[in-house]
Amino acid sequence: VTREIAFPPNLLRIMKDVFGDGFSIRVAPIQLHALALALFASIVAPFGGLFASGIKRAFGIKDFANWIPGHGGVTDRFDCQFIMAMLTYVYTINFVGELAPDVQKILALISDLSLVEKIQLAEALAKLLENAKHN
Repeated sequence: VTREIAFPPNLLRIMKDVFGDGFSIRVAPIQLHALALALFASIVAPFGGLFASGIKRAFGIKDFANWIPGHGGVTDRFDCQFIMAMLTYVYTINFVGELAPDVQKILALISDLSLVEKIQLAEALAKLLENAKHN
């Protein structure tokens, strides 16, 4: 299910000047989640190395290279992944939510539909129930 993105007025005016008056972008929610995670991964996660350096300094360890010889150490391999794993977990819990919808969530989504879309949904559900009755 896609929906149109609401742009700030100034940005929308620029986009319409560049692309024409009919400009709009429709995206699925998963695309917005992927964009948020990609921005975090490209901007914040690389600083995981600085975080690992802070830990090393705090504990007076020169480097972790002895743990995996020839590879620069364990944290040098996984510091960014640790930060991304933590953010992905927190982001999923707070913004993506549960994967299994319940009746209340479905009804909340239906209430956002226009009257025409609600009628189309009712007709589609009637056909689905009719087909299920014959099977």
